[in-house]
Amino acid sequence: MAFVAIAIVSGTIFYSQYLSRKIAREERDKVLQWVEAGKLLVSDSTGISTQLVGLIIAGNTDVPIIETDEQDNIIGYVNLDSSKVAADPNYLRSRLEAFRSDNTPITWVNPNDSTQVNNYYYGSSLLLNEVQYYPLIQLLIVSLFIIVTILSLQIRNRSVQNQLWAGMAKETAHQLGTPVSSLEGWVEVLKDAPPDPQLIAEMGKDVERLKLISDRFSKIGSTPHLEKTDILVQIGNMIDYIRKRATGKVSFSLETHDLPAVYASVSPPLFDWVIENLLKNALDAMDGKGYIRVEVQQTKDLVVIEVKDSGKGIPRKDWRRIFSPGFTTKKRGWGLGLSLSKRIVEQFHKGKIYVRTSEHGHGTIFRIELPSTDL
Repeated sequence: MAFVAIAIVSGTIFYSQYLSRKIAREERDKVLQWVEAGKLLVSDSTGISTQLVGLIIAGNTDVPIIETDEQDNIIGYVNLDSSKVAADPNYLRSRLEAFRSDNTPITWVNPNDSTQVNNYYYGSSLLLNEVQYYPLIQLLIVSLFIIVTILSLQIRNRSVQNQLWAGMAKETAHQLGTPVSSLEGWVEVLKDAPPDPQLIAEMGKDVERLKLISDRFSKIGSTPHLEKTDILVQIGNMIDYIRKRATGKVSFSLETHDLPAVYASVSPPLFDWVIENLLKNALDAMDGKGYIRVEVQQTKDLVVIEVKDSGKGIPRKDWRRIFSPGFTTKKRGWGLGLSLSKRIVEQFHKGKIYVRTSEHGHGTIFRIELPSTDL
């Protein structure tokens, strides 16, 4: 936007300079005609040219002129403010100096007396001044517009960053809430009964969950290490994890197209987070029943993962907005899960994530594309 504005102003400046030079030439010709007409009016005793000369003289209503003699004494002027001339004795002299620096004077020598020399100094008309200064005014306006735009973008970016940090804090609390609550429950159980192997195993799972959450958030702030990973194993484990937290009326399936393994270079904790976010969103889009199907395909260059659900669908206008920080359609959401998923897939894994299709009342299909490893 700024480059376009600068290009427009630059073009306007060049064109205005062309117009100002053209107007300046025309005004000089106009002054020259005015001078010649004035002298002809004085020297022509026949009166034949009086009407034409009068029109030429009367036609100059905008170019200011000061007439001087051979000693540069001011002997006349036109198109200058008479009130200023009367109020300030130095006004005409100051204008003369300004005209002298602006334009080369027109000199008239009396053909009957070569000692009589008159100089005609002239300034710029109001039109020429406006043409000359218009680009500067336009440049000032465009500069103010650019400054306001930059400030607005900075304010918006700060707002997005603040929103992101607030969302990160809330997401962290949300992620930690489940295992912490579970551990609190196990502590109460331990108070009333001796520990048994099954209880210890469940507590171990919650501890591992806390370590996983901590590992995920630590990797968001730095470049994660990618490793060759079997995508089918990762997705299968995450489906099992989400299935235990869903109602029995939601069915889960993994379609592998008979592939024994599908490899891609990923950060397992972050990749699991992406799949978890998509599966949780699919669950939230349902009324406690339906299906979630994950389909994995592999081509020469890509690993394609599609998460399909039978939920309520996403309006077309929101397909891109759902990946923006803070945007959510949930009553208890922070609008961060899909934003983080997009960052993980596109910035850390050089892939793509988008809504492939969605229809009201018939569900949504999210698609992930990752660079393939060892077909």
